[in-house]
Amino acid sequence: MNYVATHAQGPRPTRLAFVKKVSTLLLSAALLVAGCKKPQVEPVDALTANAGPDQTVQVGQIVTLDGTASHDGQGKAITFQWTVTKKPAASTVTLTAPTTAKPTFVPDEVGEYELEVAVSNGAITNVDKVLVTASVAQPLTLDKDITVKTILEDRIASPNLPDYVVPRNIAVKHELTIKPGVVIAFERDVRFDINDEGGILIAKGTADKKIRFIGVGQTKGYWIGIMLYSESNVNVMEHVEVLHAGSRTMLDGKKTGMAMFKQSQLALKNNLFAQNDGYGLLVQEEAILREFSTNVFSNNSEAGIIVSTENVAKLDVASVFTSGNGRNVVEVNGSYIGHSNGSDGEINWKGFADKTPYRLLNTIAVRTGWRLHPGVTVEAARDVTVIINEEGYLLAKGTAEQKIRFTGAANTTAYWVGILSHSTSTQNSIDQAEISNAGSKAIVSGKRANLALYGHDAAMTIRNTRISGSGGYGILVGYYASINDDANASNTFEGNAQARIQYEE
Repeated sequence: MNYVATHAQGPRPTRLAFVKKVSTLLLSAALLVAGCKKPQVEPVDALTANAGPDQTVQVGQIVTLDGTASHDGQGKAITFQWTVTKKPAASTVTLTAPTTAKPTFVPDEVGEYELEVAVSNGAITNVDKVLVTASVAQPLTLDKDITVKTILEDRIASPNLPDYVVPRNIAVKHELTIKPGVVIAFERDVRFDINDEGGILIAKGTADKKIRFIGVGQTKGYWIGIMLYSESNVNVMEHVEVLHAGSRTMLDGKKTGMAMFKQSQLALKNNLFAQNDGYGLLVQEEAILREFSTNVFSNNSEAGIIVSTENVAKLDVASVFTSGNGRNVVEVNGSYIGHSNGSDGEINWKGFADKTPYRLLNTIAVRTGWRLHPGVTVEAARDVTVIINEEGYLLAKGTAEQKIRFTGAANTTAYWVGILSHSTSTQNSIDQAEISNAGSKAIVSGKRANLALYGHDAAMTIRNTRISGSGGYGILVGYYASINDDANASNTFEGNAQARIQYEE
């Protein structure tokens, strides 16, 4: 019985079998425990460079790159270094602020620009790239007169490329507003007229986005220029450039970048008139400069500006007229200073910061008070006379450092006629000045002189003044006129053909 039972249980296991079984159980348990743990993760790169998304832009548009998505996983401070790794063959672009997160550049050619940013935390560096593709929009054609209210928008980012092309003469007969940054290019021998049939020009650029009127061919004398007929007091040009005009005469037989006709009106501030074959700006008699400040005239074939006597006092001291023009002067055209009834009050001619002289093209009569400020130079063209009428006066008081000068347009003895004063005003005075090179012809009573006082009770005080180069007398005093008693002693006389002072009854 015991045998049978013993036989049913089988043979008794050996010690080796028992050990193997226990080992198997322990291994299975270990694997079960190990399967419950999270897998071991390798450390990620703690520094990431991100150059931002690719961009599509226009040539001339300011492009801002963006590396602000770059970061250090451990919060360490990072630095940036951007470089241009690819650009069109003719491009000369450079980056502005390349060590910041958001540098800028301006594409100057059509094509692809590849930029790389290297981001560093001081220990390691990571890089990323961005692609900027630059293209050019095509300009619109303006070939019809402007007969409805019109606004011209800045369509093309590059200030060197036209937004609009004008293939034929067009007239503005309604209100035209030109936005900052607009470039209008004119084909050869084309003129732009702002008519007095409702025409108004509002062209206000900014220092950063100038409005430009240019030639399609960017050379002197390519297109005719701008003619302003409009009498509207709304006309304004600010931060505008007028370039490459003067292909044909436009007004008074003269070529000019812009001409103001008859009673037209215009405010001019911060403009450039340059590279015109002729004058930069012509202001005809009766035209009105409502405002004039900080304008620049450069590289024009004639003088930068020719202006009527009525508008000279509007010119500001900060404008520049001496930058490479054919004649670095302000040419003054007209016969009178002030109205015949003296209603203008005293008219002031200021000295320019760049020392530009005024050049008188014609004999002028002064019919009101005429004050010249220290530093003013008045040049006279050949055989021109300055006449101070009885109702006017001349007040020219310079300083030892800034003399007032009256002279000829050419530095030649006896080039112009001189100053003739009939005025009886007690305001008549010349002090700390120079009067030279007059006496080209008889000024009065068959006599030549740099300065003549002539007429009953005509009078003037002259002191501290150098009087030279006359083709006749230095000063002529006649027909019951008078001069200060110390005139001979208080002034300097040099190189005059006749006596220093000649008195006649």
